[in-house]
Amino acid sequence: MKFYDMELEKSDCTVIHQEVVDKVRQTLPNEDLLLDLADAFKLFSDSTRLKILYALMEAEMCVCDISVLLGMTKSSVSHQLRVLKQANLVKYRKAGRVIYYSLADDHVRTICQMGMAHVLEEDEGIEP
Repeated sequence: MKFYDMELEKSDCTVIHQEVVDKVRQTLPNEDLLLDLADAFKLFSDSTRLKILYALMEAEMCVCDISVLLGMTKSSVSHQLRVLKQANLVKYRKAGRVIYYSLADDHVRTICQMGMAHVLEEDEGIEP
């Protein structure tokens, strides 16, 4: 039995456009890449991390500045920055004893901006 025949058995569809299915199947990223992408999007699912990213879109900041801005403890901010740093979403530089954080690259800014544009677009469709 061919792969697409097995897939058809799992589906309740009666009409299959096999050429389209075959074409799209060839373009799908492999499962490992999709899992990595899903993990990356999970990082953006926390409002605290998003607040930090949005703050860093405006200026390079140290933990103390972010802590005051967001009304959080330095420990909480440091934890979230560690998560963001491990995911290569933020980078840091040392200046004496102070560590300054900034966005790792323009991709992070673009993801945040595109996500916000999508949310604002959805909000426009909601009637009061």
